[in-house]
This record gives sequence, structure tokens and C-alpha cells, in this order.
Amino acid sequence: MYIPSISSYSILFSLPLITQNLGALSPFFSLATNGSDDTPPGCSITFAQILSRHGARFPTSGNAARIQTALAKAQVALRNSSLSLPSNYDFLTNFTYILGEDNLTHFGQQELVNSGLKFFDRYGALGNVSAPFVRASESARVIESAQNFTQGFNAAASNRSATTKLVPANSILVIPKVETSNNTLKVETCNAFENDTPFDTIGDDQDQIWTNIFAAPITARLNADLPGANLNVNDTVAIMDMCPFETVATPNGAISPFCSLFIDDEWESYEFLQDLDKYFGNGPGNGLGPTQGVGWVNELLARLTNTAVVDHTSTNTALDSSNSTFPLGLALYADFSHDTQLTSIFSALGLFNSTVVKGGLNATDRNSSKTSGYTSFQTVPFSARAYVEKMLCNGTQEEMVRILVNDAVQPLEFCGGDEYGRCTLSNFVESQEYAKSGGEWTEC
Repeated sequence: MYIPSISSYSILFSLPLITQNLGALSPFFSLATNGSDDTPPGCSITFAQILSRHGARFPTSGNAARIQTALAKAQVALRNSSLSLPSNYDFLTNFTYILGEDNLTHFGQQELVNSGLKFFDRYGALGNVSAPFVRASESARVIESAQNFTQGFNAAASNRSATTKLVPANSILVIPKVETSNNTLKVETCNAFENDTPFDTIGDDQDQIWTNIFAAPITARLNADLPGANLNVNDTVAIMDMCPFETVATPNGAISPFCSLFIDDEWESYEFLQDLDKYFGNGPGNGLGPTQGVGWVNELLARLTNTAVVDHTSTNTALDSSNSTFPLGLALYADFSHDTQLTSIFSALGLFNSTVVKGGLNATDRNSSKTSGYTSFQTVPFSARAYVEKMLCNGTQEEMVRILVNDAVQPLEFCGGDEYGRCTLSNFVESQEYAKSGGEWTEC
């Protein structure tokens, strides 16, 4: 069995620039610059909540099937070709597909161990009274991510502190992921979002619009190089998918040779495809996307204010009404989920909704991502994490709230965020009226 290293963070902080053009399939990369994520001067943290995506994984079963179909077309044509091709095709002739499906890679396991180490470094002093309370959605890769995070946190606590409480073995609360049970870490109980047009199709529709545009010339080039392959635009995207998946399938993130089959500009278009998928699939571009996140936001408000959860959407009432399964008054909490759910939660919080005001994403215009400021690499890469902090600061009587996404401090304009991204607790709670009112849950 693979045991992730707890000795350092080293493998995750020296990855080439191309890994930042892989959207939601990018490895985690800190967005902090020059200590921008430091605690503001004169402040002390009193509460910290991490909300994390699982670590890097293998392709899903459906994606794996599409990839293998596309690769088979390319390899048959390559072996039958008499053309003299560039050397970057050489590896493909005898390439054998050996990736797994759905589960974390070793690299992804290490990402979460490192996340636990870092969480201790930032907030471990808050664990003197009680260990972090950890929850995970019922998915093998999400549960394993929570376990790896806990391993990292506990190892750091054991090595560096005599007072920090360890997360007890087998204490992770797994929330069932079934269509008949509410789950704020994987919402599946909004029937309209799951089954009704346009909510369930808009993400795929926007993806295909851009795929038809950007992948067409790439496909023509590949088919010219590989006569008889007869690749279509979706095959091209599937082959491009091999770049991130093979990269995170190596323990140290060694860049896959598939990455060299495409130029930088093509990878920027691939990144935009990933942006569209999240923005319209679960984010501000989907009428019911933000609603999928309101239940978790209401749980956050309960934790921040040490009051009972008030929600009529996706919260599991049986769990949230019990102190053993939803304890209040703790200083540290850790929740683990998927990129889709994080995208909805960020939208429900209002973190990236200014992108709509700036025009949002346009599936025919790659520059709309830069104009709006929305990228999936910056929001939900593998092992993405948000920290919600509560702090006491000199000169203020009320606690302040600050949110960091992948170590980037969020401005929190919607609640009067200052130069450090802080707003008062009361202003933050007041700003969350969308979640408190249930979002658009009545449309579910």
C-alpha cells in the first residue's frame, strides 16, 4: 500500500507553467504572493474552516473510455503511416494505456497529506482544545482525501506540538451520497438541476460550442499527420486530457509526453474549455448552480455564529441537529468534496459572482475568461481548498471574517471587505441573504 510522505511539501511547488493551463485538472498551486496570505497585523485567528476538493485522480470511467477510443484511432494510423513525423510523436507508437479509474493517484494522495501539514502550520494552535471536526462526502476519493489530510495534520501535530489534539482514528463523518438523502457536500436532491433543461445540459452545451471552435484546427492538424485516424474534435480533447492525467499519475508530477503534442496557445484554449465547464455546469452561469451550495453556506454561518443551522435546502437535518455529528463551538473544521460542489458553494457565497457583472463567460470568446476574471485553475484545481477564518484584531470589538481560496485572499466586497479582505462577522452574516433565503431552491 502506498504511504504518502509527511516529510515535506516539495513535489507540489516546482511544477512547470503548463500545469496552470489545465483548468480543473491542474495540480494544486498556491496563489499567495509575497506573504499575501499571512494573518493581518494585530490579529489572532480564533476559528478556521477548510473546504477542500479531493486530490488528483485518474480519469472517470466515462472519460477513460473516450480517451482509449481516441488513442486507438491515433495509434492505428501512426503505425500504418509512411510519413516522417516530428519526434514528439515517437512515444505514441508503442504507448500502452495503464491509467486507473476514478481513484486518487499517489500524487493526489500526497497533495492532501501536504494540505494537512499546511493546515496545521497555519491553524494548529487552535487545536489545543479539540481536534478538527472532519466530514467527507461518500465517495472513495473524497474519503481517502480526508484521511490523507488527517494523516498530514496528525503527523505535524505529533512532531511539532505537545498540546494539539490529534484527529481520532475512524472519526471522519461520511455523509451518505444517495438521491434520497440530503448532503451539503454532494447535492443530488434538486431534481430540476439533475434532470431538467437547461440546468442539466447548459454546461455540456457550452463546452461543445467552444470545442467545435478551438479543436477543429487542431483536429485537422492531427488528421493530416495521421492519415486514416479520422479523429473528431471530441477525440482531440480526449487526447489532450492525457496530458494532465498522465502528469498526476506520476509520484512527482513528471510532465507527460502528451503535453508536447500541443502548443501553448492550444493549452490556453483547453483551459478555457475547463472554465466553461465549471462556470456553466455548477457556477454563476447556471441558474441553479449557486443554489447547490446554499446548504453548506448555512452550515458555515451556524459554525461561525455558534447557533443552530437554519436551512430548508440540502442540509441533512438528522445530522445537523445532533451535537455528535454537527458540533458547534469548535475552532477547527474540515470538509471534503468535489470540484462541482466547491464551484456551487463559491457561487452561493458570492465569491466570484462579480464575473457576471463583468459579462461572464462567452463560449465563443476565449478572452471573456480574462475579462471576467474567472478561471477554473484558480478556483477548483485538484486539492483546491478554501479557508474561512474568524479573527480578533486590535482596535475592533467584533470578530472579523476572511476567506482565502487556494491561498488567495478574497476581497469580500459584498460585506465591506477592507485592504486585508476582512469584514465584520455581522456584516458577513448579513451579506449571505441569498443562502439564508434558500437561493432558488423552490425551483428544484
